Amino acid sequence: MISMHNISKTYVIGGEPLTVLQSVCLTVERGDFLAVIGPSGSGKSTLMNIIGCLDMPDEGDYRLDDLDVTDCTDNELSVVRNKKIGFIFQQFNLLGKLSAIDNVALPLIYQGISPREARKRAVAALEKVGLSDRVRHRPNELSGGQQQRVAIARALITNPSLILADEPTGNLDSKSGREIMGMLHELHAAGNTIVLITHDERIAMEAQKRVYISDGILTQERGGDGI
Repeated sequence: MISMHNISKTYVIGGEPLTVLQSVCLTVERGDFLAVIGPSGSGKSTLMNIIGCLDMPDEGDYRLDDLDVTDCTDNELSVVRNKKIGFIFQQFNLLGKLSAIDNVALPLIYQGISPREARKRAVAALEKVGLSDRVRHRPNELSGGQQQRVAIARALITNPSLILADEPTGNLDSKSGREIMGMLHELHAAGNTIVLITHDERIAMEAQKRVYISDGILTQERGGDGI
């Protein structure tokens, strides 16, 4: 599913180079549930952006679902993100003026699917996450946990190869956080590949496999049979 070899990334801050990823190598098999753990400034967000095709490495090779991502144009990367990756963000990233059903339908609209068919599928996706009675509600009419459920429905609507979850419980109370982690476990049990980005060791321990990143280097790998 994911094969990264010697991935490096450097930014220039205030005229000075800052290396945030150093020769990162990572393999994720189809059906894995992997947690990437690291504190603020460790490089995990940059690694997430590269895994999600939101940013490109300066060096190294990255293959996602047998596609050489490093050779893709910007337009091709946009298609990869829309079809192959389902994003779940800490901040939910829902459009405030749109209802839950329209937020969930949006990725399908971008694929050129008719609004009627997209909304039909969005209703089904919202039913799967227990929000059949909230399809017409806007984000400000939903709790944090409900907003994250909408985000999960949106992530699943395109049947992506990979679900990329960035601190999915970070803005939630403990009860809602447990519910969202329960949903991720259900998705994993159904065969979905999940990469979870987190700073929280307790959340990470729920994953099948774990990697630790510090100063841009993957320093530990453990869980299952290794990675």
